[in-house]
Amino acid sequence: MASSDLLPPLSVLRQFDAHDFSIDQFFQARLRRLSALPMVEYQGDVMSWQSCAEQADRAVSWLLERGVQAGDRIGLMAYNHPATVVLLIACARTGAILVPCNPEFEAREAQYIFEHAGVRGVICSPEALAKVQEATGQMDPAPWQVVVEQDQAGGEMSLLHQWQDCQADHSTRKGTADSTCMIIYTSGTTGFPKGVMHSQRSYLLTAEAFVHRMFLQPDERLMCVLPLFHINALMYSLGGAMACGGTLILIRRFSASTFWQQAAETRATEVNVIMSAAAILARRPIEEFAPQHNIRKMFLAPLNRDLLDTFHTRFHVPVLIECYGMTEIPGVLSNPFLGPHKLGSMGCISPHPDPAIERPQVRVIDEDGQELPIGEVGELAVKTPTLMQGYFKDPEQTAASFKDGWFLTGDLVRRDADDFLFFFTRKKDIIRRRGENISGAEIDSAIGSHPDILECASIGVASDLGEEEILLAVVPRPGTDITPEGVHAYAQLQLSPIKRPRYIVMVDSLPHTGSMKIAKFRLKPADHLRQQATDFST
Repeated sequence: MASSDLLPPLSVLRQFDAHDFSIDQFFQARLRRLSALPMVEYQGDVMSWQSCAEQADRAVSWLLERGVQAGDRIGLMAYNHPATVVLLIACARTGAILVPCNPEFEAREAQYIFEHAGVRGVICSPEALAKVQEATGQMDPAPWQVVVEQDQAGGEMSLLHQWQDCQADHSTRKGTADSTCMIIYTSGTTGFPKGVMHSQRSYLLTAEAFVHRMFLQPDERLMCVLPLFHINALMYSLGGAMACGGTLILIRRFSASTFWQQAAETRATEVNVIMSAAAILARRPIEEFAPQHNIRKMFLAPLNRDLLDTFHTRFHVPVLIECYGMTEIPGVLSNPFLGPHKLGSMGCISPHPDPAIERPQVRVIDEDGQELPIGEVGELAVKTPTLMQGYFKDPEQTAASFKDGWFLTGDLVRRDADDFLFFFTRKKDIIRRRGENISGAEIDSAIGSHPDILECASIGVASDLGEEEILLAVVPRPGTDITPEGVHAYAQLQLSPIKRPRYIVMVDSLPHTGSMKIAKFRLKPADHLRQQATDFST
């Protein structure tokens, strides 16, 4: 479709009645226009807007019967399922707060989230039930647990069946635009995860802004392969689909081997992925590709030349939009859909389609909070209407995240003359070596591009001469025989001498956070890794 054929984002939003930025009013505005149309498609089943509304009425009654009140937290530890969509709407109406959690977490990881959030109950996939029971076993009062769907053995009564037995509640509407609707626990790359609180207003502003970021159309079919415990899937895929009045194609779990076939069968037009998923797709056998797919736009970050060329020429995806996302400040930066696009950039300010909505602001600042000139590297500071409400039960960390009213992202970036921003590294991912600041992310990206490397992570380790040396932990791609010497030779081609790792160690796996980022803090202290590593000091 040519850009001249696209309906402008504000026109897409204005096909619906105005709302007060409560999720209920937002949903009702779309229901009035779209009641019989498909809202969610899942494993061949279709849930219309009207069906979702009816299930939400029963889910509200079900929550109230369980004593759920405004402000109560409801845990969710499930793979993608239409029930999550219904729960978001039902919880918003009752004023309850959804607390999504990775269903692949171990009980210990889930325990921290559920205990910290003080959940009243947990809804989970059958595979996660035993872990939920263990994670909540010491809580007093003990939260109730309900499975979303029955396992193959028939197990406990599913959530959907429990809703069917409830009388519909059409009247309860306690949630407002400023009510907290979700607490998303961040990856916690430096320690325990923090609970990011978002209001119904910030959720909807982000969702509507995504219509602008991807020029979503009323007939859009958004394929959601990312998990609904993550900000991208919750706010961009689900929120964006609701905002434009399109259809959400919900995939239970991402599968690289079936991705293109699913895209073709579901007639998906748009999909969001993370770079690791895109890289996996690029390396899959060409026999898995379904050339009849209809995906015309893809939202991902970061993006490199190889991936861009692969998706353009091999996979025939015309538009790839590189962006920047953070749980605390969703929807601030993106490459403009209509251009220009700057490969490798975080993009520029991405506003809400309605000019009456406050526009995000960004600054690049030094340690004293002073704005830096174009081209200099400093910390990204942001003001945005999609800003989180704060960190749950953590006023000190909330206060520490702001300086003079600006949210401090902890990301070091530089701005160019066109106001595009370029990521340098996390502020806490700097390795100080021989008087220079070296970006761990840059090393990881450069060496991680080797075709025989699945993933790698660089960290600073103590140097006999003071400051730090660079240690690189490498996970080889299965079936390859790459050695530390091979990695070292590649580093010599990719990196200047000051950035080349002194220590290289091959490992079976790396620790990850809930959003699948490498948890470098868990690699420290690195004495055991250094003892196993090959030393390339000479």
